[in-house]
Amino acid sequence: MQDVAAHRVWDTALGQLQLQVTRPNYDTWLKDTVGLNTDNGSFVIGTPSDFVSEWLSTKMGPVIAKTVSGILGRSVDLRYEVVSQGGNGHQADEPPPLAGHSPAPAVFTSPSTRKRLNGKLTFDRFIIGESNRLAAAASHAVAEQPGEVYNPLFIYGGPGLGKTHLLHAIASRAAREDRRVLYITCEQFTNDFVNAISQGHQNEFRRKYRSTDILLVDDIQFLAGKERTQEEFFHTFNDLHADGCQVVLTSDRSPKTIPGLQARLCSRFQWGLLADIQPPDEETRLAIVQAKALEQRIKIDPEVAQLIADRAQDNVRELEGFLNRVAAYANLTRSPITIAGATLAIDALTPPSPPSTLSPEAIIEGVARYFTIPLTSLPGPSRAKPIAEARHIAMYLLREDAQLPLKQIGRLLGNRDHSTVIHGCRKVSTRFNTAKGRRQLAEIQASIHSPH
Repeated sequence: MQDVAAHRVWDTALGQLQLQVTRPNYDTWLKDTVGLNTDNGSFVIGTPSDFVSEWLSTKMGPVIAKTVSGILGRSVDLRYEVVSQGGNGHQADEPPPLAGHSPAPAVFTSPSTRKRLNGKLTFDRFIIGESNRLAAAASHAVAEQPGEVYNPLFIYGGPGLGKTHLLHAIASRAAREDRRVLYITCEQFTNDFVNAISQGHQNEFRRKYRSTDILLVDDIQFLAGKERTQEEFFHTFNDLHADGCQVVLTSDRSPKTIPGLQARLCSRFQWGLLADIQPPDEETRLAIVQAKALEQRIKIDPEVAQLIADRAQDNVRELEGFLNRVAAYANLTRSPITIAGATLAIDALTPPSPPSTLSPEAIIEGVARYFTIPLTSLPGPSRAKPIAEARHIAMYLLREDAQLPLKQIGRLLGNRDHSTVIHGCRKVSTRFNTAKGRRQLAEIQASIHSPH
């Protein structure tokens, strides 16, 4: 039975605690609690779930004990009990329910659930090279000492380079230490938040995301343009970071280049460590092919491994796909894996592009001529709008027409990194997806092919 005196003491305590904690913390952890009884020198607090009991005990125990002891005029030991559906307690800011009319329990439901971890995506199976060494080392560090180093850790790079692999590896390593780990995609976070609003269960949503030791969020760039979701993630991030909980985020680009991202979130994402992953070099690609072949018990000669590594230069996922294709082709034709067979298998999946009739130098020169800017401006440091737009178009044409790897494009245009090239190509691709843009593209291509 609920003690009326305990209820009044706790109401007074809540009034004082509300002045000592942030509004999101109060709404998430304290608002739905009740005072149950004060028997035998203990003060018992009713909570809606075990998560809340554990969080209050570990994070706010001393503050709550001091507040309650000050009201009672004596020291007390705190205990927590989950209030049953039958209704021993009630909402802290509501009157007790009438007999026989128990309040409905707050239950958070969502069609999206936490993604299950892939047991194969571990640190042992992550091939380290110069292109990903910093990201891998930082991921190891936060898995071993979450919340103590590199918080937050922000990993960015193009698709298929191993960002998700590192998140799963962090989660698997941390789970061995019985840490509470939550791995989600940004889309899941958004869907959960939308459902929480529609069902009126924001507090349950906050408990789910703010009661973890390590929060891992994949593809955080999808927060762009979602103002209310950004607002909620801002408070979630602040609470976790203030409590020393680890946050790890991945994105296809650096925080500063995510369009539609609030400045305050961009600033927080850069508090810890930014670690980029670039496309693997030839040595790393070969190591990945050989490691995957060994793992899947596929016997391939060094020449075949080299062919696969040469045909997939920007994407680790593509490397795996080519290897699987080659093995499947050999299995279906009941023949050993040879250079000839591997070439046929890969060509059937992605026919090799015909060599460009134009050199990279001719494309860069043609773009500069079309926009009437000095040839030296494209690889130069200037960020003036006309020059930046021309540079982005040069990146796009070098990628689409000349089929150059991102790394080589970056070198040709002033040693810019691959993420800058990706950003430029995407921006121009959107621009050329309109009737006006297609006309301009045709004009630029004609200018490139025309005599000087």
